[in-house]
Amino acid sequence: MRVMGVDPGLTRCGVGVVEGSPGKRLHLVHVSVVRTAPDEDAALRLLGIESGIESLMEEFRPDAVAVERVFSQHNVRTVMGTAQAAGVAMLAAARRGLPVALHTPSEAKAAVTGNGRADKAQVSRMVTRLLSLEEAPRPADAADALALAICHVWRGGAQQRLAHAQRSRIEEAARAERERLAARTRGGSVQ
Repeated sequence: MRVMGVDPGLTRCGVGVVEGSPGKRLHLVHVSVVRTAPDEDAALRLLGIESGIESLMEEFRPDAVAVERVFSQHNVRTVMGTAQAAGVAMLAAARRGLPVALHTPSEAKAAVTGNGRADKAQVSRMVTRLLSLEEAPRPADAADALALAICHVWRGGAQQRLAHAQRSRIEEAARAERERLAARTRGGSVQ
């Protein structure tokens, strides 16, 4: 199974792709960070994130997408931007008919370190070890995206069966969206 993990953010959106299955060795496919300028208009930043994620999905063709579940933080402005970036990643996956799983930061930390309260350095070290990397992915957003992907691969079993069951609904919605967009392109009326 190939999973794309997305650590959403408006300035730095971590993206990591891993391949593997529960109980088997994991392989790094790709890791990067989609960046936007903090002084740009929010709509343009979201467009930049969408474009970056879309091109990575096209290039690496994941089977599923794992996105960090946004939770309330002290800074409402930060959480809003993070939630918007998460929504963009979910939308891009839905367009392709890919199942999306939301994992909390503590779930991802527990999956890779055994401790849901692990700090960023511990997560980075374990991601490096689990993927047999020569050096830790930087910045931390990249390591967090890989941890989300690893978490999703390892949760396997029941969650994968549920995702498979939902896939047909998602694929149908993606097909309908493509038809709607094609009708608009042909000049037809879109409702």
